[in-house]
Amino acid sequence: MKRYIALLFIIFFSLVLKAQLGDLATVDFLIQHDKEDLYQLTFKLKLKEGAIVYGDPVEGAMISPPELIINIDSSNAFQFTGDWIKPPFKTKFIKEFEGDVSYYQGEELIMTRALKGFKKDFTVSGNYQAQVCEEGRCITTPYPNPTFSVLVGEGKKDLTMQSTTLSLERKESSGNQCGYNFSKEKKELKTFNGLSIDEGQNESYFWFFIFAFVSGLVALLTPCVFPMIPMTVSFFLKESENKSKGKFTALIFGLSIIVIYMLIGSVINLIAGPDAANYIATHWLPNLLFFSVFLFFAASFFGMFELTLPSNWGNISDRKAEKGGLAGAFFMALTLSIVSFSCTGPIVGNVLVESVATGGIKPLIGMFGFSLAFALPFTFFAFFPSLLNKLPKSGGWLNSVKVVLGFIELALALKFLSVADQTAHWNILDREVYIALWIAIFSLMTLYLIGKIKFAHDSDLKFIKVPRLIVAIVTFAFVVYLLPGMWGAPLKGLSGYLPPTSTMDFNIPQLIQGKGGVICSESNYSEKLHLPHGIQGYFDYEQGMCCAKEQNKPVFIDFTGHGCVNCRKIEDGIWSDSDILQLLKEEFVVISLYIDEHTIDLPVSQQYTSVFDGNTQIKTLGQKNADIQKSWFNKISQPYYVTFDNDQNLLNIPIAFQQASDKVKFRKFLMSSIAAYKKRNP
Repeated sequence: MKRYIALLFIIFFSLVLKAQLGDLATVDFLIQHDKEDLYQLTFKLKLKEGAIVYGDPVEGAMISPPELIINIDSSNAFQFTGDWIKPPFKTKFIKEFEGDVSYYQGEELIMTRALKGFKKDFTVSGNYQAQVCEEGRCITTPYPNPTFSVLVGEGKKDLTMQSTTLSLERKESSGNQCGYNFSKEKKELKTFNGLSIDEGQNESYFWFFIFAFVSGLVALLTPCVFPMIPMTVSFFLKESENKSKGKFTALIFGLSIIVIYMLIGSVINLIAGPDAANYIATHWLPNLLFFSVFLFFAASFFGMFELTLPSNWGNISDRKAEKGGLAGAFFMALTLSIVSFSCTGPIVGNVLVESVATGGIKPLIGMFGFSLAFALPFTFFAFFPSLLNKLPKSGGWLNSVKVVLGFIELALALKFLSVADQTAHWNILDREVYIALWIAIFSLMTLYLIGKIKFAHDSDLKFIKVPRLIVAIVTFAFVVYLLPGMWGAPLKGLSGYLPPTSTMDFNIPQLIQGKGGVICSESNYSEKLHLPHGIQGYFDYEQGMCCAKEQNKPVFIDFTGHGCVNCRKIEDGIWSDSDILQLLKEEFVVISLYIDEHTIDLPVSQQYTSVFDGNTQIKTLGQKNADIQKSWFNKISQPYYVTFDNDQNLLNIPIAFQQASDKVKFRKFLMSSIAAYKKRNP
């Protein structure tokens, strides 16, 4: 009898569950008794006038917005007897999604689904996701999805739903979703299977030394320096009592140049500690300053003005040099460094900027490489003076070298503007815009080399010599190489020096390839942060770990940065490999942690005191990600790759750029991590 009374109660009172979706829509869940043991679950979405909700993806569409999904928890107490019955959805082309999308627009969307109950008391529970949009804005259900729970049976006079408000602000949470909360973790990951995680992690400075050394050689070809070589060597040999003493003076002169530039490197090294280096490399303000400095240098090379240090500096050192002896040789080197600054300053600046951006001992290595190349010919020709006659004579070609360097400075300036653009999310220098500017710059450089463009200080070019023609051919070939990049070609040879492919508005390979990987819910911060090559992943550590636990997959943690050149090299040159990309998309839950993300503030409830130093207040997403890397791995450089199981235990020794830049080693790293995970989770 009580059962029938309860059933009559349900028949006459359809108890409604409501959840607000901001001011755009209201969600209602209700359950009604039909007959005997049959019921009907109804979902109602009341829409604001002009608002729409997206439906199922359109067949053949490359990109789709988050669709309306209702997930029902499985139960042996009831069984659905059919699919959802819903009104027809319309389709239309939306530019932002580059294709047709399915949507519903009206006063109210009503969907019903019939079910059969096997018990007198049972619960229908689940969760839902939706995206509701109107002109100019969209609201998406927060993570985790809002839930509902409908209780049916004797004495159940209330139907309850546990849901969250959907608003324009992202939902704040405690950061302790499904048990993960970095700020409360007290762990040190120093070893793996008895091996130090620092095994093989020492960074090689060889290529940076080569870069600095080549920069020093280039500086020798400028009009401020090249004519000084025979003059200085002749002075040593003539002023000395014998050739041996002249050679010794030249040796001291060369060593003095190295000492002077090494002193500069030491000062920079003291000023730019690890935190300062990271700030300089990643914050938009210093990168915008570097961009301005490089434009200034380029204008100087083009002949707009001459860069000079205060004249009294040169006069003082010149008077000291006249005294002769070892001190005289040192001050001669100082005089050369000062008077040649108008040509060498921009080149030295390049080396210093690159070294300061990564910190450590790079300023010292950079200045040593530059000064060694710069000093070498002065000492070398003092020992072999007969070779001086074989040097090319000074002339207009030296100014051409300066102009060519000006074009290169202009192209390099864009790199720093790109970093500022990415870290501040201005979105003014997307990849295709950047490539278009490079095409324009190097096309103009080609025209200059073949004599079609002339600057104020250039000599008349009656004919083109073979070396100049070869440089022109190489430059134009570079322009041709850049052209496919306008439509999404990876341009692997320039990996790291171009903005990421995810910034492109039209990327043919990406459209063909589509997105890969299955994520549990919309990624936090995905409106600002993106993964390359269609990889689906997360940018919030706890959210990614929760999804990995839900999907029973290992985690691939990518410590990266907007201004990280080597990160782009790995993404464009290694991740793009079909085998590796498949592993990342299908076998892992990818979590990209941007160290230099300064624009996203953590919700107040998630802000905390640094785990690493116990003092710094962690308020931004970038600070939190850096704190994870420093406190758990004692590392500050990127890229840095870690694989975890669902208990936050290492699956392999983490790898940095040197190991990750080898495709074979990187794939082996992924495969062994997968094998270790499966062994722990049979």
